[in-house]
Amino acid sequence: MAAKWTGGHSSPILCLNASKEGLVASGAEGGGLVAWGEDGTPLGHMQFQGADDVTSVLFSPSCPTKLYASHGETISILDVRSLKGILDYFHVNEEEINCLSLNETENLLASADDSGAIKILDLENKKVSRSLKRHSNICSSVAFRPQRPQSLVSCGLDMQVMLWNLQKARPVWITNLQEDEAEEMEGPQSPGQLLNPALAHSVSVASCGNIFSCGAEDGKVRIFRVMGVKCEQELGFRGHTLGVSQVCFLPESYLLLSGGNDGKIMLWDVSTEVKKKQKSAIKHSHRKKTKRGTYTKQVGSSNASVTDEEHGKISPKLNIEHGEKVNWLLGTKIKGHQNILVADQTSYISVYPLNEC
Repeated sequence: MAAKWTGGHSSPILCLNASKEGLVASGAEGGGLVAWGEDGTPLGHMQFQGADDVTSVLFSPSCPTKLYASHGETISILDVRSLKGILDYFHVNEEEINCLSLNETENLLASADDSGAIKILDLENKKVSRSLKRHSNICSSVAFRPQRPQSLVSCGLDMQVMLWNLQKARPVWITNLQEDEAEEMEGPQSPGQLLNPALAHSVSVASCGNIFSCGAEDGKVRIFRVMGVKCEQELGFRGHTLGVSQVCFLPESYLLLSGGNDGKIMLWDVSTEVKKKQKSAIKHSHRKKTKRGTYTKQVGSSNASVTDEEHGKISPKLNIEHGEKVNWLLGTKIKGHQNILVADQTSYISVYPLNEC
């Protein structure tokens, strides 16, 4: 059974984040933001003017009391010890922001919005350093890669996943999930999944910085590996019967949380497959120096069959029948123990212990 953190919001919670010191922040529909203690007690509340939904909250790793929050087209910087006012704010996006991400050196903040644009905010100079425009529909999620402060991944409702290097204004790699799905449709399909397009909702990068996951409307979780200036799909698997709204790697691991519109939360361990493919990739990279043409051909053929090969081989370590559509998932330690925090269509936070992990 999940513990419930109540008394903070009166409308559905849309986003969550946790500080290194155990504080949790949540943002909700209608402009409400709440800071919580480790025991689930609301410590402070803020109501943004204009009542725009609070779509993303993000603690500063170096200053655990500093919080970034997106509401409407605005990013506000707050001190969670005193939510009476705003320390600073930026209005650089032209449409509603869906996701924020800080790079590891904390000098850049990415904000993805409904126009498909990603604004890169230079926090030291307080100005936009890059405007990344390639998504042709809503950009739903963006994530800087750990250990690589100039690189990030994004996904959107245009069914595209992109890898960016901020030294360039265009993506260094793009894949279309629907085209990948079209290849897979040649094989047997589960009933009801053919009609769902692969709209991409969420990306999460593992702590190593080279492995990332994407959750999409077709009910599928995909795992990619960054290999220089391109990416390869390592794995593709289904556990959800409806769209995957959230994916989230647990820190310092290849344990992946996924949450769906089917009200299920699953925990996957992709470490075996990732390490297996890593050895194969190293082997191929040595071969690449002498047999570039052969290498390209092998990559192409393995890409086409990766889902069918791996389909059915990976099962969730944990399957929680949460019962509500998942808006946000967060894996974090509370009082020294790993927990899953869940935001959904209700006004409270659900907390599931993960003692075995």
